[in-house]
Amino acid sequence: MFTGSLVALVTPMDADGALDFVALERLIEFHIEQGTDGIVSVGTTGESATLSHNEHEQVVMRTIKYARGRLPVIAGTGANSTSEAISLTKAAHQAGADACLLVVPYYNKPPQRGLYEHFKAIAAAVPVPQILYNVPGRTACDMDNDTVEQLSSISNIIGIKDATADIARGRDLIKRCGANFAVYSGEDHTSKDLMLAGGKGTISVTANVAPQLMHEMSAAAVCGATSLADEADAQLRALHKGLFVEANPIPSKWALHRMGLIDRGIRLPLVWLDARFEQTVLDAMRAAGIFKP
Repeated sequence: MFTGSLVALVTPMDADGALDFVALERLIEFHIEQGTDGIVSVGTTGESATLSHNEHEQVVMRTIKYARGRLPVIAGTGANSTSEAISLTKAAHQAGADACLLVVPYYNKPPQRGLYEHFKAIAAAVPVPQILYNVPGRTACDMDNDTVEQLSSISNIIGIKDATADIARGRDLIKRCGANFAVYSGEDHTSKDLMLAGGKGTISVTANVAPQLMHEMSAAAVCGATSLADEADAQLRALHKGLFVEANPIPSKWALHRMGLIDRGIRLPLVWLDARFEQTVLDAMRAAGIFKP
């Protein structure tokens, strides 16, 4: 079971939008040095929606290659087409991914029985550990706890990234699905509370920019060390908010560029951070100790 701070890694790009594999390797080394517990490659933070299938597979393969087994790599392989999700999941499995992250189908708005059949079909087709991803604010489709509980009985569906920010709902999932099914936070500002309630970790945007502090906070929260988790999270609070002043990953990419880790590259329809938000993000970075005042 994967635990702790799992970074939802951005996909580095050149200023013209081409994939930047040199920067990708640099980011992976940065996360290993800083104590990140695992990498999620080409999730929604990794701009999966604007990558071709070949690019998607190349980023996953390179991430696994550069990590060299030093930390687990979870590949984002979800899609709103079941056959497409199966294809991406097979490719990630063949590349050596430790697990796959599968988002609830977006735009289609399937009923609960459709969600169950979708994830069941992927699990049957590819024998890799799979983590569900429920993010109704992005997908316009909410997978309810009854459906998750049903899916948790499938042996290679091992957990869920819950991005509802509803701690009571997360507690219910933890109670229903048992110790062998991991509930991960998908909302940084509530991740500490979900982990203290029994969640196994967080799949984090904030960890892109403050990996060491997110690792320390997550390790404390998973172990139930409330005061240590509170202390670390207090430093991160402004960053949790600041990295969402515009659509993710716009602020995260700006921050990483400001840190000298990636080039100024993002793909349309996303654009570079609006200048009026730069000070907000910079102040949040300073509050987290990334830059001194």
